[in-house]
Amino acid sequence: MFKRFRRLRINETLRNLVQETTLTSNDFIYPLFVREGENIKTEVSSMPGVFQMSIDEILKECEYIRTIGLNSIILFGIPDVKDSVGSECLCDESIIARTIKAIKAKFPDMFIVTDLCFCEYTDHGHCGILDPKTGTVDNDKTLEISAQQAVVHAKAGADMIAPSGMMDGIIECLRIALDENGYKDLPIMAYSTKFASAYYGPFRDVAESTPSFGDRRTYQMNPANRLEAINESLEDEKQGADILMVKPALSFMDVIRDIRNNSNLPVCAYNVSGEYAMLKHAGAAGLVDYERVMMETLTSFKRAGADLIITYHAKEACELLNKN
Repeated sequence: MFKRFRRLRINETLRNLVQETTLTSNDFIYPLFVREGENIKTEVSSMPGVFQMSIDEILKECEYIRTIGLNSIILFGIPDVKDSVGSECLCDESIIARTIKAIKAKFPDMFIVTDLCFCEYTDHGHCGILDPKTGTVDNDKTLEISAQQAVVHAKAGADMIAPSGMMDGIIECLRIALDENGYKDLPIMAYSTKFASAYYGPFRDVAESTPSFGDRRTYQMNPANRLEAINESLEDEKQGADILMVKPALSFMDVIRDIRNNSNLPVCAYNVSGEYAMLKHAGAAGLVDYERVMMETLTSFKRAGADLIITYHAKEACELLNKN
């Protein structure tokens, strides 16, 4: 006799009892973008519902998201002044450092992850110091200033550092710098598998980080390479990473599963700006049931093997979970 799968599907309560993958507010990290000024909350046209905010508005946002059970954020800074080496983010009074201090003063339990990179801070939009001979990023010089930036974030009160520049040796470099400065217990979430993807377009609008020339293919991964993604992640694990990441998420769920199968470290899926924007605009056009597709997409990341998810949908997802 054939198997009756429908027995476990006919009753809603039973369907819920046997559901294999669930979402909670503890799964999400919510990206926030801070810029200089006061009373600034500017929506980004390519990413409806995503804003550039001044510190006072960031505090209002943190106050609200705590009420819906969302207690983890990742901060990105948008400075007024940029230069060739991104020096603004290397000082103790950088926009990121001041934002961390302000949030921690008002909401000490808010878990703050800081994106550590230079693309938002350099006038050329690349992720570090450029080699004048080749016009590409100088890996080792960028490691030196990355270590400085990590210590700035740590001193300000960051709860986790997430270096997104994809420099070789970045995890070991940061681990040594943090340990030597008394931050041995500060975790590092590696952007261990970050592809040179076309899905990042809207992020560059909100972060104002579009490269002034060329692209980032010399340091971000080829989207066609699966085995290299596994090797990158395992190398970051050896160097001392505490959490591994796959970015983007939606078209790389096979890689999420590969990393999950090859490492016992927690895995983060970064649901990036282009993925978010596609659902938002499709929902606004009436092409899809936005809320259902959003939750189905987020669930699929967990089913693929992600333990946590960075997503612009986090606030809406938590609001829906609270309704249910």
